[in-house]
This record gives sequence, C-alpha cells and structure tokens, in this order.
Amino acid sequence: MPSSAAFDELRTVAVGRLLWKYSFPAVVGMLVMTLYNVFDRIFIGQVVGPDAIAGLAITFPVMNIATALGTLIGVGATACTSLFLGEGRIDMARNTLGNALTMTLAIGVVYISLFAVFMDQVLIVFGANEVTLPYARDFMMYILPGLMLTNITFSLNNIMRAAGYPVRAMVTMFLGAGLNILLAPIFIYVLQLGIKGAAIATDIAMAISAAFVIAHFMKAKNGPIVFSRGVYRPNWPLIWNIIGIGSAPFVVNTGSCLINIFLNRTLLEFGGVAGIAAAGIFVTFSSMLVSIILGICQGMQPIVGFNYGNRQAARVEKVYWLAVGVATIVSFAGFAMARTIPHWIARAFVSDAHLVDFTAKALRLAMTCFWMVGLQVISTTYFQAIGKVGLSIFLSLTRQIIFFLPLLFLLPGYFGLEGVWYTFFTSDILATLVTVVLMIRALKSLRSMEITACCGSSQEIALP
Repeated sequence: MPSSAAFDELRTVAVGRLLWKYSFPAVVGMLVMTLYNVFDRIFIGQVVGPDAIAGLAITFPVMNIATALGTLIGVGATACTSLFLGEGRIDMARNTLGNALTMTLAIGVVYISLFAVFMDQVLIVFGANEVTLPYARDFMMYILPGLMLTNITFSLNNIMRAAGYPVRAMVTMFLGAGLNILLAPIFIYVLQLGIKGAAIATDIAMAISAAFVIAHFMKAKNGPIVFSRGVYRPNWPLIWNIIGIGSAPFVVNTGSCLINIFLNRTLLEFGGVAGIAAAGIFVTFSSMLVSIILGICQGMQPIVGFNYGNRQAARVEKVYWLAVGVATIVSFAGFAMARTIPHWIARAFVSDAHLVDFTAKALRLAMTCFWMVGLQVISTTYFQAIGKVGLSIFLSLTRQIIFFLPLLFLLPGYFGLEGVWYTFFTSDILATLVTVVLMIRALKSLRSMEITACCGSSQEIALP
C-alpha cells in the first residue's frame, strides 16, 4: 500500500474499519510473540521441572528492564511518527526512524554489558537462591545477545505499522514467533540443552526478525519513511520528544521490574520456591491476555495520533471508545477463565499436583478484578498517542507503583500468602477509579478542541 494512501485512509476511512485493519495484525503479532514465550515456559516446566519455572520467573525483572528500554524508544518513536505524518512532516518522520535505531543500539550496548558483568549479583537481588540461581543464570547467559535484537525488532516494527504497513508488521512478528516455536523444542528436547536451549532458540528467531524489519526500511519502494543519509545523526529535540512520550510505557515496565523484585522476595518469604513458580505461571497467563490488549493499543495509536494531529477530535474519541470496548471483552475473558478453569491453566505448565493447586488459587484471587485492566491500558495509550506525557506516566504509576507496592508491603503482613494475591485486585480497583476521573476530564478537553476547530481556529497542535 503506498504510504500516501495510508495517510488519506487514516483521515477519511471509518474508524471502526481502521481499528480492525490496524489492530488485527498487531493483536495477532503480539499474541504470537507472547505465545512463543508461553511455549518456552511450558516446555521448560514440563521437561526441566518446577524449579526451572521458578528460576525463569527470577529473570522477569531483567526482561522487564530490557523491555522498558525498548518501549522507551519504540513507543515514543511510533507516537512521534504518527503525529509528524498527521502534520505532513515527512522529513521529521524519517529522522525519527534513524534516531530510533541509533538510540536502540547505544542503549542496548550499555544495559547488556552491565547485566553480563554483574549477573549473579543482580539475580540474587531479584530473589534468586541456591535452588533457582543456576537456572536463572543459564537462561540469562544465552538470552542477553537477543535482547538488543528484540528491541530493534520492536521499535522498527511499530514504526512500520505507523507508516502504513500493519500487515507487514504482523508478518515480522509471525516470522520471529514461528521460528522460535519451531526451534525451542529442538534445542530443549532433541539437543537436551534445557533452559539455555529456550534462550538460544529465541536469539536465532529474533536475529532473523530484526533483519527482516531492517530490510523493509532499506527499500525506497516501501514509502518515504526509509533509512537515508543523515537520519542517524542525533537530533536532540527529537530525542527528548521520543523519550518524553515513551517514558510512560518505560515507567510501566520499570514498575513491573520493581514489582517482580519485591514480589519474588515476598513470595520466597511466604510461599517458598513454589510461590515464585506459581507467580511465574500467573504472570505468563496474564501477560498473554495483556498482549492482546497491547495489540489493540498499537492499532489504535496511529489512528489517534494522526487524527489528533489533524484536529479530528470526533474520530479520536470514537476510536478510543471502540478500543476500550474490545479491550474490556478481552480482560473479562481472562477474569472468567481464571475463575472457572484455573487448574487447567496451571496444568498446561506443570504436572506437580501441589503446584497446580497452589497456582489455581493464585489465579482465582489475583485476577478477581482483571476485567478492569482493559480500560486502564487503553487510556494510558491514549495519553501517549496525543503526547500527554505527564498524564500517561501518572496513570501508569497508579497501578504499578503508587498502589501496588504499598499494598504488597501491607497486605501479606495481615493475610500471609493470600495477601500477595489480594494486592493485585485491590490495586486494579484503585487504579480504575483514577483512570475514570482522568478520562472524563480528557474527553471534555477533546470535545472543546472539536468546537474550536469547527469555529475556524488556526491554532496549531504542537508536539510535546
């Protein structure tokens, strides 16, 4: 699809059709990428055992940090690309692409080097003990090179979608996920490499995905948003815009890192290695559902960003509510599954009867209010898409830091291990209340923009 046609489409086509067109490939891509992590964990849990699942859970904070740095650049660059395209500033959209790649490479070298040097110390801080440390170390030693490749794929894949190629962005995700699903059993089962085999399979899959997405931006036939001379040179005002807009998902993932650190340590105290393993299964299952919602967000973001930049407030509000409705259906489905078939979910990962019962109880309690999560995630992405950095960060912090961490310190002291699971749904309730208040104000402001535009105001909307 020619890029100019994509821009006209974002301006004129019914937002329901646009949301489907942009979200469906993103949902499929995100779900497939999450599924290959799920398959890795199923293989590890069933073949290597519950201790390996617990060791893998110890690495989640490291993965959260890598993801946080990737989304800092990827989401910020995607939002800037959409806003620049809405304003017709093709040159700045191209500079965004080049600066995003430069930033990803520079930051990747730093965090991978630090993790490699201080690996054991970091894993111990994150909750590893003599049982789980060997598994966590084996996984991290081999997954580190793939983290930068994952960030490159994520960042450029989202820019590809914003530039009008949602289907090709989906193919990128399919390519990596399909290769990983194919290679993981070979490295784990056939070559008997255990947990390190899962990491090696992921590295190979991500290398090929990164090569595919880079190749897309090397070809002039794929539109004006391509790599060219001069786009890699740091543009500091642009970099600060990327960081500013991307700081909200960065905070979310950094918050997830802190949560996982304190969660692992609290679970080790109240539930032992079995508690950490159960949390690993819960996080894997809930992440699969959230990945669907994030796919909806990725589809919504270029539509909101472009139309906000083009001052089409009615279209912005309509696509927001459509996205909220679909995301709520997904989050409610997750809640219903956790309440009705928690043992089935647990048995997919482990066969140990005690751990299955342990995990089933955790799922039922922790996901009591999971049906509220869709509204929270969509609203956070809405603020990202329109460049409202402060509100997006604050909304991200409410569930991840402001409510969750204090509750995690407080509730287990009164309720023991169950208090850990109570923390999840209590923070969901409080964060949803804050979300509703902020969105009521935001939508009133959006409607005022529509009235101003209809009256012929020449005021421009600037990037943050």
